[in-house]
Amino acid sequence: MSPPSLAKAELAVMELLWQQPRWTARALREQLYPDATRSQHGTVQKLLQRLEEKGLVARDRALPVHFFSALISRRAYASGQLESLAQTLTGGSLAPLITHLLEENKISAAEIQRLRKILAGETGCEDTR
Repeated sequence: MSPPSLAKAELAVMELLWQQPRWTARALREQLYPDATRSQHGTVQKLLQRLEEKGLVARDRALPVHFFSALISRRAYASGQLESLAQTLTGGSLAPLITHLLEENKISAAEIQRLRKILAGETGCEDTR
């Protein structure tokens, strides 16, 4: 099952959680809204609550100040979203997407080489992003 789609604001929170493993709501708010108001703190709290309900974020309640962390990696989220998009647009095939990217020169020579290695079944091609 692919992870649920995210609104832009939810994705902005996840981007921060992928960069650093543990954040407080306050630290997230300061990053997202440098000139924050009280209402923006509530916005961040609501975003975290929604992400927690979706099963994408964990809340550590061990201390008086709660810490939040991502339960899904950026790569796993992106993979799920690409598979969902392929299912919706092309019956599950990623070939049209890859073909389009190749034809439009959206894939670098290094990325093409990496794809060739994967297709050839060579090991050591894992992407750590």
